Amino acid sequence: MTQVCELCTVDGGEVIVNTTQLRVVLIDDANYPGFCRVIWNAHAKEMTDLPISDRSSLMQAVCKVEQAVRDVMQPHKINLASLGNMVPHLHWHVIPRYLDDAHFPNPIWANADRSSLDIDAKRALLPTLRAQIQSMFAI
Repeated sequence: MTQVCELCTVDGGEVIVNTTQLRVVLIDDANYPGFCRVIWNAHAKEMTDLPISDRSSLMQAVCKVEQAVRDVMQPHKINLASLGNMVPHLHWHVIPRYLDDAHFPNPIWANADRSSLDIDAKRALLPTLRAQIQSMFAI
């Protein structure tokens, strides 16, 4: 039985950039405003499924998104993750991390130790983040 790939059928978040190769989406995560994903549009499970030039394009996009998140959100750290255990479709998570977030210093997928602080101030930056990411992909 063939399973339908979630990221082949849905956007995976609020699309803020969509190119022929990939899309950048903003994730609606209450604890992590600014959490983005860079999703390869064509179905591929692993980086090595892509030709080297496509791998390079994908990683350049991840770096652009990381830079925008750093510039706008001013996190303590950025986490980059490409897991695909639950959704085996090539995508990268770009996650701003703060000393006062619900999980720091543990992964965001661990049990929360506390409530994140200053969420409203971080959410207020999202329109600027959207614009910054879109400008980085403008041709």
